[in-house]
Amino acid sequence: MSGRISVDLTGPQQTMLATLYAKALDADAAESVLGDSFARDAVARIDYDWKRTTITARQAPGVAARSKHFDTWTRQFLAVHDRATVLHLGCGLDSRVFRIDPGAGVEWFDVDHPDVIALRERVHPQRDHVRTIGTSVTDLAWLDRIPTEAPTLVLAEGLTMYLTRTDGVALLRGVVNRFDSGEVQFDAFNPLGIRLQWTNAVVRRSGSTLHWGISGQEEILAAVPGLRALWVGSVFESEELKQIGGLYRWLCVTCAAVPGLRGVAQYHRYGF
Repeated sequence: MSGRISVDLTGPQQTMLATLYAKALDADAAESVLGDSFARDAVARIDYDWKRTTITARQAPGVAARSKHFDTWTRQFLAVHDRATVLHLGCGLDSRVFRIDPGAGVEWFDVDHPDVIALRERVHPQRDHVRTIGTSVTDLAWLDRIPTEAPTLVLAEGLTMYLTRTDGVALLRGVVNRFDSGEVQFDAFNPLGIRLQWTNAVVRRSGSTLHWGISGQEEILAAVPGLRALWVGSVFESEELKQIGGLYRWLCVTCAAVPGLRGVAQYHRYGF
């Protein structure tokens, strides 16, 4: 873990650098949303022109709020299940396992493309009960490597929109068929959000393409037998964004009040 680390990523893998930088900027803010010192340390260790991410201090709280939302849901799940398995899909360089600091009864798996995992292992320290798997999440053979004895939490923050609907549904079905019980938690864009991807500078500059727009919980429940909805709603109605204030408070109030915009970005939580 010594020396500066050079990176050369493109496409969806490059967008994780923008997410990381946003959390680092938030960590330095006077009123930090997430307080992610691990993100700040990781940015300090990576040799990269962070201006290329297009992320600014003004945007950082919104990114941090999304991660805080999933941190809260993760803590809720683990508060009920002292013994559990957590699958963090498309983990990137996120430091959730360090922020959550789960007990010894939790087996945690960080899953992402091999080049991302290789970078992750250089940036973040090792930790007991945490394992990494370098693979595409859509190559479902990796599921066979996961134990099935404990309730399983599947986290997919910032992932579904990069998948095709076919691959996304197959992934969810694979999870439900593999494990006896647990939860699936993810965020999503609806079809309008996918059409508006040209407005997202981070996606555009990385050369990525967003694919899967999810209309709502009915689409997921119809496509994946065995799931039951626990909570599905607009990102703009989340407590984390409402607490930021300023531009984000105005954005939340405006988008939540317009039916066509309320569902552009969504949080999904299902049990099985």
